[in-house]
Amino acid sequence: MMTIARVELDVPIPGPFDYAIGDAAVVVGALVAVPFGRRRQVGVVTALAETSAIDRSRLKCIERVLPIEPLTADTLALAAFCAEYYRHPLGQVLSIMLPTMLRKPDYGKRMRAWEYRFSADASELEASIKPRATGQRRLLQALQNAEALDAVQARLIYAGAPRVLREWVDKGWIEKRAARSKSAASSKISSLGPAAPPELTDEQQQAVDAISNTLGSFAPWLLYGVTGSGKTEVYLSLIERVAASGRQTLLLVPEINLTPQLEARVQDRFPDLEIVSLHSGLAEGERLSRWQKARNGQAMIVLGTRLAVFTPLPRLGLVIVDEEHDASFKQAEGLRYHARDLAVYVAKSASVPVLLGSATPSLETYANAIEKRYRSTSLTLRPSAEAPTVEFIDVRKQILDHGLSAEALAAISDCIGRAEQCLVYINRRGFAPVLLCRACGWMAQCQRCSARLTLHSRSLKLKCHYCGHEERIQRACPDCGNQDLQGLGQGTQRVEEALRTRLADARVLRVDSDSTRRRNAFAEMRNQIRSEQVDVLVGTQMLAKGHDFPKLTLVVILGADYALYSSDYRAGERLFQQLMQVAGRAGRADLPGRVLVQTEFPSHPVYQALARQDFSAYAADLLAERRHSGFPPYVYQAVLRAEAHREDQMWSFLRDAASKAASLVDANVTVYDCVPAPIFRVAGRYRGQLLLQAGSRAAMRHFLARWHPMLITPKASPVRWIIDVDPVEL
Repeated sequence: MMTIARVELDVPIPGPFDYAIGDAAVVVGALVAVPFGRRRQVGVVTALAETSAIDRSRLKCIERVLPIEPLTADTLALAAFCAEYYRHPLGQVLSIMLPTMLRKPDYGKRMRAWEYRFSADASELEASIKPRATGQRRLLQALQNAEALDAVQARLIYAGAPRVLREWVDKGWIEKRAARSKSAASSKISSLGPAAPPELTDEQQQAVDAISNTLGSFAPWLLYGVTGSGKTEVYLSLIERVAASGRQTLLLVPEINLTPQLEARVQDRFPDLEIVSLHSGLAEGERLSRWQKARNGQAMIVLGTRLAVFTPLPRLGLVIVDEEHDASFKQAEGLRYHARDLAVYVAKSASVPVLLGSATPSLETYANAIEKRYRSTSLTLRPSAEAPTVEFIDVRKQILDHGLSAEALAAISDCIGRAEQCLVYINRRGFAPVLLCRACGWMAQCQRCSARLTLHSRSLKLKCHYCGHEERIQRACPDCGNQDLQGLGQGTQRVEEALRTRLADARVLRVDSDSTRRRNAFAEMRNQIRSEQVDVLVGTQMLAKGHDFPKLTLVVILGADYALYSSDYRAGERLFQQLMQVAGRAGRADLPGRVLVQTEFPSHPVYQALARQDFSAYAADLLAERRHSGFPPYVYQAVLRAEAHREDQMWSFLRDAASKAASLVDANVTVYDCVPAPIFRVAGRYRGQLLLQAGSRAAMRHFLARWHPMLITPKASPVRWIIDVDPVEL
């Protein structure tokens, strides 16, 4: 009889940790609450054994098994792959994969087995709920959508549910009874929504038919479709076919702000399907409730951001990654996974197709398609509109008005005069990137980072966009006393103020991460735009993708030249992707679109490719450069990133790591010199990095498997470090 449980915990050291099972009914995959040091933690049982290297008298016992189904073998296999490939502790990987509520040792301890249902007409109950009582409204909606709502689900939907439900029972609006066991989710869906979905174009139909022919087997697909060509309709047609066979679809999107809009469109198309969205903006209970619906097969469509790739789906039939090129799919902290790459792994493990869609595919995906490792299909035409015209404003000899040329201002004014909408795109938030003293050259610097503070005029503060530090704007230069300090450069706030001044009657709306911090702010703004309550949008890349505004006909792009000065070899690729995406917002309906780009380099290849709307030719040139220079996708990279409060400790760690790497002598792997990070100091910590490069993925994995254990020390270190496999920035 197995008496020892091997448990992986959310700690930064390798596991597993052995615990005595005692009287608990433990199986592999079970979530268990265990003592760890002075704390209690939730861990995952990954193995059972009869013996332990630790004396039985010293083994602590499992305290309780959480009341939830054990993780499946597929979920454990995905976690093991992530831990091995991304060189991250398995316990932390498993913790990331679980909803937050399942990481609490007391989860489910005080839940009672009751369920609730209506006992009278709902109108009186609905009238009693105050407008601001959003939690109670979620409870009411859940009661309306289900035959009965159990106490556990109610608590997940709204933390105050026990009190509210008691009040409703006392007033006779609902009744309470012992919970019944739930039947398994049905395997087929009888109705899939509207009888007559939009008619597909020939290109769309060819794409749907080709991909449908591979359902039931692993097949990676690239769907290359120009902006406005109807990629979403291809997704929906495929989802319909998958759902008709009783299978689930995982649809990943890059931004949380795109999720509600796409969810509404999917729900409108399939009103009889259970659809859940998963993203970081959900309350803990909401996320767990939706995760459980996906896990038990009740949710037929799971729509989410990168974290949703870990959602267990028992009847998975198709994986879709929309805007697959987007850097948001790469996690920037902790487990630095890439959701697009994991989506391919998940699809392969489940033997289902994976569809990667984009108007500007990543060069990694595009190279895979060219070299026939991925299948590909294209949408080259817009069903309802022509591609926008692209023009350039040469600003080399112009005096700009807060970053805007006279030609751009005239075009915006004409657009408003036609009762159409305009987008002014500048990918810099704040009023100005720099606060400058022209007398002595002083510039406001963050005291904790190697970065300048950004001027925010609305809050009258200087903010660091790296560590979050804020301070009030100085009245005078701290070096020379000059009181005439000026903001240098442009940000969204400055452009917004300039447009409000120059176009007094225009309705201007700024959309960036500062203006959308309030919950539901972006959804309200989107409704304003669609209802034509806005004339001019000023925004960052939040508006560059996935949005369809029929009256938006003009896009003015400011500050694009900054990317041309970057030392990052991916800068050209990213700039072209951004410009193509934001240009695609113009003229998506019956009205013609126009794009104006202010630049000092109108003949630059990236701008000329944009003017031709020719991704293929530009991608071919970039791939030729990458092959010649020895950059991804023709090599594979990993970066050891380290940081410490003392600079000498950081450098000492990196040099020691480089020495250990050199001792492994591998002709297939190149170890470069230790260098400072692009932003050398952030939040008071000095940062450096060490780049490794290999000719094959297998060679890199083999090398990291030997090198990584050499970096782990038994004692606590003042240096924080992580290995970033397949980095998207250096």
